[in-house]
Amino acid sequence: MGAFEEYEQYDGMGLAELVRREEVSPAELVETAISRIEELNPRLNAVIHKMYDIALEEARNPQFDGPFRGVPFLLKDLTAAYAGEPMRSGCRFLEDFVPRQDSEIVRRYKCAGLIILGKTNTPEFGLVPFTETELFGAAKNPWDLTCNPGGSSGGSAAAVAARMVPMAHGNDGGGSIRIPASCTGTFGLKPTRGRNPAGPLVAENWQGLSIDHVLTRTVRDSAAMLDATHGPDVGAPYVAPPPKRPFLDEAKTEPGELRIAFTAEPFLPSTVHEDCVRGLEATVKLCQELGHEVVEARPQVNGLEFARAFFTMVCGETGATIEEMEAVRGRRARPQDFEPSTWAVGLLGRQIPASEYSKALHLLKSYGRVVGAFFERFDVLLTPTLSRPPVKIGELQPKGIEALALKALGRLNSGRIIKSLVNIDELAAQVLEFIPFTPLFNASGNPAMSVPLYWNATGLPVGMQFVGRFGDEATLFRLAGQLERAQPWRERRPMVC
Repeated sequence: MGAFEEYEQYDGMGLAELVRREEVSPAELVETAISRIEELNPRLNAVIHKMYDIALEEARNPQFDGPFRGVPFLLKDLTAAYAGEPMRSGCRFLEDFVPRQDSEIVRRYKCAGLIILGKTNTPEFGLVPFTETELFGAAKNPWDLTCNPGGSSGGSAAAVAARMVPMAHGNDGGGSIRIPASCTGTFGLKPTRGRNPAGPLVAENWQGLSIDHVLTRTVRDSAAMLDATHGPDVGAPYVAPPPKRPFLDEAKTEPGELRIAFTAEPFLPSTVHEDCVRGLEATVKLCQELGHEVVEARPQVNGLEFARAFFTMVCGETGATIEEMEAVRGRRARPQDFEPSTWAVGLLGRQIPASEYSKALHLLKSYGRVVGAFFERFDVLLTPTLSRPPVKIGELQPKGIEALALKALGRLNSGRIIKSLVNIDELAAQVLEFIPFTPLFNASGNPAMSVPLYWNATGLPVGMQFVGRFGDEATLFRLAGQLERAQPWRERRPMVC
């Protein structure tokens, strides 16, 4: 059985339709995807764990006849547990950790008919918006191999952009689907809080700020996948409002005239690159040409206050994660088990008083009220996804004295000393400067998507973010389908293709 030569021309739904018509077999698709990974991954470092034997066996003897039967797929190596396969989360401490059961989202992917070929590169615990780890090395951007594909779902985004697979799993706790979608010219939707399941291993991730979905090349793949996976699992702490009809139907429906707010002013302290502003201006013009009312407006956010609270939450969650992993592994963690910045953040988290952590969560969740009130006046909010085009590999890493200081502080193994020496506000602002538009909507829970509508003069993609009302992915999919028809991006190919 040979490769399917037209593989790269099809999205996931297109491949599934060929399988249904028996014009191609699942085995042919899997073998072709494996060939693509083997050809391109040495340059991209997108896939860090291969499951070829399992995938080929499933392709030859499919167990599920879902809407994506036979379609090759990749899992991000973070939170998505696949029983019997490693889940390292970009971390040396978990290098030989193997879950004993599937996450519910993985079970639903399997029931949808997807065939999982492996796992993709992600930063340690998904903490940073770029995919560079000491354990697996840097993922590379298919549009420019000197650039990073973003994070934390960077390996998945690179694999989709390079046409290794038509779509891949991601998750988003501060922008981690939308960030790499912007950097790689792919489509990335963060669903409404509670839309997709988080169990059964945890009740929620990052206090409900993080949620799973996929990165795709087409809007319809994202919509059809959400149709296949959405809905509460057993014991879910909350439930998103149910959709009125399938999301795939919404993606085919004209949105009508929408009232769209837009802003280039970042919600968190940052300076927005002129390429992102140009992309926003071009997108505003496109939306006006499509008949929408477009008004300059934004929710009011205290950026420094939000950044401090978000970073406090991340510190607390990292400290808790390290302690939980110690229990799973049955041994104490050591500084050398983690990257210096992760260890330092974890130590800081263990020094945060419960009252301070709770106040941070109260503030973050209060922005659901602020954003909710804003959407009483507008249907959609438009911003750049990021403050900059894709950055060079290593550009966002700690350097020089800062890197040495992190290692030295980690060796002290004292959160109390670290907290006394580190300016939390400065560190929070530095960490979030690249992503000043995305975390707000993790806190509020609103659905938000990065749409590949602009490429800069050097040929790098610059995504545009659209945010909808809580529970209203339908409007976003209708708008995204219209934008895709008006300004198609599917045939744009990165340099490695």
